[in-house]
Order: sequence, then structure tokens, then C-alpha cells
Amino acid sequence: MKISEILSLSSILSSVECNSKKVAIELLAEKIADCDNGVSKIDVINCLVARERLGSTGIGNGIAIPHGRLKYCKKTIAAFIHLNNGINYEAIDNMPVDLIFALIVPEESTDEHLQILAVLAKMLSNKKNIEALRQSKNPKEIFAILTN
Repeated sequence: MKISEILSLSSILSSVECNSKKVAIELLAEKIADCDNGVSKIDVINCLVARERLGSTGIGNGIAIPHGRLKYCKKTIAAFIHLNNGINYEAIDNMPVDLIFALIVPEESTDEHLQILAVLAKMLSNKKNIEALRQSKNPKEIFAILTN
């Protein structure tokens, strides 16, 4: 699956002021719920928070990939936030997080879920991609980076 199939320009936020993991998850959940995917903002928040309770999805280098599966989700959907400042995300390296890619998949899509996470982890471990995302000025630039 390609990132362009699950992420839309309208589900990207850039240059966002945010002071907590909770607020970041709420912003991502709102973008995902706005995609007419059969899920509510509250459902998405609860799903992402439940996953975070199992262990932080902060993968290091200022990046987090909160994700989860939802029963009434019609299709896989993603949202992305580039924060102006790093926030405490309890990441594996204890560094502040400023790039967050959230992912919600239908409950039965276990294989697809794992495949997408692998693609994201690979893309977001590339230093060139990370630097480009951090230098981006708007959602169009971010979308181009994430979908190439």
C-alpha cells in the first residue's frame, strides 16, 4: 500500500503549536475523523490512547507513529502533524517529538497494519526525509515528501 492511498493533503497539519502528547493525539484524531471513515474523533482518541498505554509509539529521533485498529473503520486512514516545537512523548530515546504520523486501520486488517507500519518506519528512518519534513513550510510540501 502506498502512503498516498491513506494520507490526504487535508489530513496534514504543519507548523502547529502544541504543548502535550494529549493535544497532539486530539488534533490527529480530529483529522482522521474528518475523513468520513465511519469513526468518530472520540473513537480515534480512545484507540490511540489505548495503544500508547501499551508503550509509547515514539520511535526516536523526534518521531512518533501512533496507530491502532478500530472496529467500525471502513478503510485505512492517516494523519500527520509537524510541530513547531518538540513535546514530551515518552519516546524510546527520551527526545522530544515534533513529527507525528497517526494511522487507523480496520480491525480485521492486521497484515495491512503491519505492512504500513514497516513502510513508515523505513521512510521515517531516512535522515534526508526527516530533515526535509522538518524544513517543510506547508502541507503540500509534507505530502510530497511523504508520498514520494
